[in-house]
Amino acid sequence: MMPDELHTTDRERAKGDSEEVLAQAGVESDEDDHSGEEGPGDHQDGGAAATGSSKKKKMSKKKKLKEALTGRKDPEGSGKADTKPQLSQEQLNQLAQINPSLKDELERKSPSEIQDFIKKLSLGDMVTGAGAAAPHQKDLAQYKFWKTQPVPKFDDQPSEEGEIQAVDPERVPKEPAPLPAGFEWVTMDLTDPQQHDEVYDLLSNHYVEDHESMFRFKYSSSFLKWALMAPGWRKEWHVGVRASQSQKLVAFISGIPVNMRVRQRTISCTEINFMCNHKKVRQKRLAPVLIKEITRRTHLSGIYQAVYTAGTLIPTPVATCRYFHRSLDWQKLYDVEFSPLPPGSTPLRQIARYKLPTQTEIQGLRPMETKDVEAILDLLKRYLARTELAPLFTKEEVQHWLIDHADPSAPERVVWAYVSEDPETHKITDFFSFYILESTIINAKKYDTIKAAYLFYYASEAAFGNDKAAYKARLNALMKDALILAKEAKFDVFNALTHLDNPLFLEDQKFGPGDGLLHYYLYNYRTAPVTGGLNKANQVDEKQAGGIGLVML
Repeated sequence: MMPDELHTTDRERAKGDSEEVLAQAGVESDEDDHSGEEGPGDHQDGGAAATGSSKKKKMSKKKKLKEALTGRKDPEGSGKADTKPQLSQEQLNQLAQINPSLKDELERKSPSEIQDFIKKLSLGDMVTGAGAAAPHQKDLAQYKFWKTQPVPKFDDQPSEEGEIQAVDPERVPKEPAPLPAGFEWVTMDLTDPQQHDEVYDLLSNHYVEDHESMFRFKYSSSFLKWALMAPGWRKEWHVGVRASQSQKLVAFISGIPVNMRVRQRTISCTEINFMCNHKKVRQKRLAPVLIKEITRRTHLSGIYQAVYTAGTLIPTPVATCRYFHRSLDWQKLYDVEFSPLPPGSTPLRQIARYKLPTQTEIQGLRPMETKDVEAILDLLKRYLARTELAPLFTKEEVQHWLIDHADPSAPERVVWAYVSEDPETHKITDFFSFYILESTIINAKKYDTIKAAYLFYYASEAAFGNDKAAYKARLNALMKDALILAKEAKFDVFNALTHLDNPLFLEDQKFGPGDGLLHYYLYNYRTAPVTGGLNKANQVDEKQAGGIGLVML
């Protein structure tokens, strides 16, 4: 998980390859102009008033920016490329919309320095934010590092699916690469309460924040055990870096094993997560060596592929989803500046808009129990088989991920799961689940935390029929009850991505689009892009639903 998920006022992240990213700034190719289309979150007025002259003028602006970014200026079709011209202020603003981190870099430079800086960047650099060597950028986002890794390039057109680079087990280093002076590698034993607390403290104080440093993820101790000690977990995949002198834990990265289906092929993967560097060591460029070390350790275990997500754009996403947010306590979200007050509205109107019933409506809805695991496994397997990229669950994994073994009233409960049981046949026809992830409110005045529910896995027998309208209605009913139960559990907001079949209910259940995009990546595996529930303008699209079946924490 990355900072863009935290609240709805973050700037939009770029998505996809160069053409798609240019399109976000209104720079479509000349052959496919969409000047009447709206951007993400805009209200569409149909564009019927656009005249031919206005479209021509808009296309001209797009063409000029594209020429400025790419250095291609070819009015006569000669095929020759000129050097990059200088960008106007309007073009710089459009470029900043493509790449917010680049915007931060440009704001620190004089006008002449900006033009010199732009001329030195490739289009790929502009898209990803690489090349700036900016101290504020996360190492994970450094494009140059990823050039050395077995991942698809931005302009790759995969003609066949499979492993990118064969790994010879005999050539995998038996020892880790050296760290900068003053640091040493450690393996964190999360069964040791002291070491578990060290990981907890590092993540609590130094993990993901939003770009404006208003919110930071607040993982509970129970959450970390749930996420990092899933069935098959391996201690050696909990990698830490300590400061040699003080022995303080200053960096961490983790992996858990997962069997993935990518379309028709099954691959053994490591699911990479929770990479974190202490704020005081972020100039030491530990992120690339952390990634290399977790890669080395998984290779020693005979696993040569990985799956991971990031809010930043790096080479090259297999899919991109967008975050959506549904207010449960709008007043609190407004007070902490998580949610804005829409123009022309009032707080009372917003509170009324998001009001929910106090009672659920699905017949036979009850909390999931251990006795339901086999039925849920069968339903979930059949449901995820409809998607292109999904985990292959075992009975042990369903029990681990969906049954919360803590006291339901305990303050550190992690996951909520509910089933719908037919009262006559006692067959489980549906289930849904969500988990808790709080965020600390930095510099809090009235509230300390935001309590967010994240939609987890779900499935419904209604998905297997030919009546899409009936399935959509059933899914909306299930999600409405999920919102009611989350509200009852005192959550402030309910978050969901555009993966699974979520586009079928997001609008109807009053989810609003956030600015955060989540990119899905496969390491050392090439495959054609998978749909993430979005169209080319990053707007939710029911026709693009059902591609991604993997929910990552």
